[in-house]
Amino acid sequence: WVGIWQTIGAGHVGVVTRLGAVNRVVTPGFVLKIPLIESIHSMETRTQKEQVEASAASQDLQEVKSTIALNFHLRGEKAVEVYQNIGTDYLDRIIAPAMQEAFKATTAKFTAEDLIGNREKVKEIAYSELRDRLSKYYIVVDDLNIVNFDFSRDFNNAIEQKQVAQQNLERTKIEARSKTMERNLRN
Repeated sequence: WVGIWQTIGAGHVGVVTRLGAVNRVVTPGFVLKIPLIESIHSMETRTQKEQVEASAASQDLQEVKSTIALNFHLRGEKAVEVYQNIGTDYLDRIIAPAMQEAFKATTAKFTAEDLIGNREKVKEIAYSELRDRLSKYYIVVDDLNIVNFDFSRDFNNAIEQKQVAQQNLERTKIEARSKTMERNLRN
């Protein structure tokens, strides 16, 4: 009786192999198997999270680094295809590289400054890109978050200098208007 059954937990499906060949998919619960001939490989179908550090270049060739968090799940009814074509290590083989490529493809469409100002649009494009890349592997993208954008120190300094220059210009305009108003009031 030892080894003739196995349980598949909630949020998983089991891929049953017979002498190494995929035989069937089983749903959560108690599963009977032929000892020494059949094996059951559990594959999670619940939403999972993967987070990667990504690096790319913007349209204006600025280095962009980011942390990307992806929520995804495996289509349980397609577990046999995933197991046969990719295996259980689909996270490292498919998802992580796809996240890197989607980030690179998306950031290349924006200047570094636009990446900061259009974060929601960047997220939407990256989400769509990633969804399209992963759907052919029966992996569903539930959500994507771009946690941060980091740029080179030189770029950050240039942005800060630009902000200071804009603030100085605005202050000069206000002072000039104020002086004009004072002169008009005196006359």
